[in-house]
Amino acid sequence: MEIKFFKKEKSFKKEGFHPSPSVLWKFVLLATAGLIIVSFIFAYNLFLQVNKEFVPTDENTKGQIRIVKKEEIQKTLEYFSEREKRSAEIMNSLFPVVDPSL
Repeated sequence: MEIKFFKKEKSFKKEGFHPSPSVLWKFVLLATAGLIIVSFIFAYNLFLQVNKEFVPTDENTKGQIRIVKKEEIQKTLEYFSEREKRSAEIMNSLFPVVDPSL
């Protein structure tokens, strides 16, 4: 004999309105795919715009190589040697800063 007195069946139904998880995942996947496609189109358009820009050329040389004067090279070398000396001075100088942790 089976007693069916106060036996309650379990119901796993959700209360209220809850969308199906599979529908939400489909929406997320479609939105992500759409975002990827839109970003590829934007990148391609940007590439085409950059590729069409005018590249300035030196029309005075007409395909010849510009000759640099020796004085210009010497002036540039002197500038960088002065910078190197100044950097060495800064690196070797003692800083008058006292360590606050002492």
